[in-house]
Amino acid sequence: MFKNILSGIKSYFGTVSLISKLKLWKYFAIPILISFLLGGVFIALAYFLASPLGMLISKIWVWEYGKETFTSISVYLGGFLVIVMGIVVYKHIVMALSAPFMSPVSEKVERHLVGDISHIHRQTTFRAQLLRGIRINIRNLIRELIFILPLVVLSLIPVVGIVATILIFVVQAYYVGFGNMDYTMERHFSYKDSIEFVRKHRGVAIGNGLLFMLMLFIPVLGFIFTLPISVVAASTETVRVLKNEKKFEGTTLETKEI
Repeated sequence: MFKNILSGIKSYFGTVSLISKLKLWKYFAIPILISFLLGGVFIALAYFLASPLGMLISKIWVWEYGKETFTSISVYLGGFLVIVMGIVVYKHIVMALSAPFMSPVSEKVERHLVGDISHIHRQTTFRAQLLRGIRINIRNLIRELIFILPLVVLSLIPVVGIVATILIFVVQAYYVGFGNMDYTMERHFSYKDSIEFVRKHRGVAIGNGLLFMLMLFIPVLGFIFTLPISVVAASTETVRVLKNEKKFEGTTLETKEI
């Protein structure tokens, strides 16, 4: 799996030049707007909810000794919890609403790498892409929360918290990578088959999601460029995996280099 994680990370190399070469920037206008506006909303929520949530957490400390210190820590803790939960929800909303715009981008990347193989694609529409994006991301959001909520609690425990925090990051990376890969898979697989495909290649999803998560923390630019770059990276790697599994067997076309 480690090799697949590296492959998922390496797929980011050359994505910006590929986007320019295929003239894909115009497709990202609406997704970037969605991402930027939604990111601003969650930053505002983290700012305004940190203190009230911190005060609520501070009530756990029933002793007078050290109460002021614990209250101060609780405010930062409240902000941390809002940010973690905000990022979890944010990325799934953005990916779900961006599905009809990202799927054509993924298809153009696939055509560039493999050629015109539309004859073996599942036929999809704007509405179908949006509904599938919503379905996939709701499913992933629920599963992600099931894993993350206990880890958030564990992250408050000294030493153990370090491991729990890393796992929170990896779990989020996996599901965001899943969403990015599905923009390509929706043309080739049914909903259930896509889930099985990602489970088989979970390393690729994690690798793609790791850089997505890291880029997201770049001030302002993270909300603008993370989704376009990560989707193109996921598309190139997913197409390569599909080709290795002979999904395109029977065509006379050969894969091109980026």
